Order: sequence, then C-alpha cells, then structure tokens
Amino acid sequence: MDQLIEEGKFRYIESKGGGENLLLLHGLFGALSNFQGIIDHFSNDYNVIVPMLPIFELPIREVSVSGLVEHVADFVEYKGYDKVHVLGNSLGGHIALLYVLGHQDKTASVTLTGSSGLFESAFGSTFPKRGNYEFIKERTEGTFYDPKVATKELVDEVFDTVNDRNKAIRVVATAKSAVRHNLGDKLHQIQIPTCLIWGRQDTITPAFVGEKFHELIEQSQLHFVEECGHAPMMEKPEQFNTILEQFLAGLK
Repeated sequence: MDQLIEEGKFRYIESKGGGENLLLLHGLFGALSNFQGIIDHFSNDYNVIVPMLPIFELPIREVSVSGLVEHVADFVEYKGYDKVHVLGNSLGGHIALLYVLGHQDKTASVTLTGSSGLFESAFGSTFPKRGNYEFIKERTEGTFYDPKVATKELVDEVFDTVNDRNKAIRVVATAKSAVRHNLGDKLHQIQIPTCLIWGRQDTITPAFVGEKFHELIEQSQLHFVEECGHAPMMEKPEQFNTILEQFLAGLK
C-alpha cells in the first residue's frame, strides 16, 4: 500500500507514475483497500491518486455530499492538477458526478461503478443495528455477489464504524444527503467521455440504474460484469481493469 500523505486538511496517496492523473473516490464504507486492484494495475502508467474523503472529520453541520465535493475540488486545486480522470464507486461515484458537473474543464473523463445519484437501496430503515455483528456481516456480504469477498477485515471495519456513535451519525447524515441530491435532471449536462462499469447482480444500485445513467449521459458507454455485485473493482478486478484500461486508452 502506498504511503498515506498528510498535508493540512488533506490525506491521500499518490503513485506519481505516468503523465495523466487518475483520481479515485471511495464510498461511504470505502477505504484504500477497496481500490487496491486499480492502484496495483495503473500506478506506473498513471498518476493514481486516492484522497481520503473526510466523512468522519468534517464539522457535523458540513457533513453532506456537497461538503465532500467541495473537499475534492479544494484538493484538486491544492495539488494543481491540470486535468483528472475521475473514478468513483458508490457514494464516490455520486461525488464524482457532482464534481464533474461543476468542473468539466478540469475533467478528462469520468468512470462510475455502482454509483449513487439516481437510485440506491441503502442500509434502509434498519440501519444501523449497533452491536449486532451478524447483521453487519450479512449486509456487508450482500454488497457482493460472492459473499467471500467480504473478508473478516472488511466486516470488522464496517462494524467498528457503525458502533462508533459519532461515525454512525455521519454515515446516516451523508447517506440521507445523497438521497436528497438526485441528479436525474442534471446528467444531460455532462459532455465528457463516461465509462459505466456495473455488476450485473448489484443489489444496492441495481443494473437498471447503470442503464439509466447510460441513457442520461450522452457520451457514455456501459459495461456489465457478470456474477458481480456493488463493487466490481473488488470482486472482479481483472475484468474491471481491462474495461477501464481500454476506455482510457481510447481517449488518447
């Protein structure tokens, strides 16, 4: 794992490979490990950057999708990147879309995988059941087509988040803010190349969501990954990387 760099309010990793910038945005329960397959594959040919989104650090009144988008915009500005290829999973896709809508001039392309922004079946009204490890394990496993992808380490991470009252409040606030920020009426404004990589068996942002994004974003291509859930880059890393590589190569 690349070294986490801390500068002012920013925490991030950066591979410093290649010429073009590939910015990865994680989801609500995301961590650097979610992107390990992409980092390993692209780090030499691209400058792969993963900013840690301050879901648990922002002042509570600023906890929202907008607050996180602002953080990303400040980060890109701070680093002085000319243009970025943005990739987001789940909530990270939602943030990517909002960033792109405000900064098309700074975005070379956008890749979405299991993105929220149109429809998401989140933890629902039963979230969070604190102290119930089996429930959290079940929900985390349900993110994937193959429950084995939900390692004990991953389940423990989600369990710890949900059981930390401060973190749990922020997760709920962010999730609610995401639902309020529906982008259906704005997506036609996106005029940059877009790649949609969707798990066919995604239960959180189902296949029809990928199809709807494809319909609403003019310059988009849609790829389904079979036997795959909400995080294709974790569950089917090789297939995911091949699709992403071909998409990015086609832009050169």
